[in-house]
Amino acid sequence: MTPEHLAQIHAAAFQQDRSWSAQEFKELLSSPLVTVISERGGFALTRLIAGEAELLTLAVDPKHQNQGIGRRLLNRWLAGDMDQAFLEVAADNAAAFHLYTCIGFQITATRRGYYRRQDAAAVDALILSIDLTHGQPALSTAKNIESG
Repeated sequence: MTPEHLAQIHAAAFQQDRSWSAQEFKELLSSPLVTVISERGGFALTRLIAGEAELLTLAVDPKHQNQGIGRRLLNRWLAGDMDQAFLEVAADNAAAFHLYTCIGFQITATRRGYYRRQDAAAVDALILSIDLTHGQPALSTAKNIESG
């Protein structure tokens, strides 16, 4: 996917937030630590540093939502060689929060008022993480990643 295509999907998926520009995606993708995992209608942008993986953003075009794309992208990401994965999600994004917690992510911190909303109050960012052993959930946090 081109940076322009990533920006289009991101803008469609995050209409209440400031979406990321094609230039921002281009700059992120210039790093050897950043990877894009994609399929028709959606993508996950990730970064891996010393066994610690971060989900920078996951976006699915609303026309393609509720088809399991987000879960498949997450499963592909988590199948990598990492010891811990983390992400942040807006506290008001119930669908994403449900998906992440069904997979086994747990809240580890909160950033108060992190997401600025257009014509609305700021929303907290929830920091979620999961311990893994080279792409497999650690025994203490193991859940059925396929079915959630």
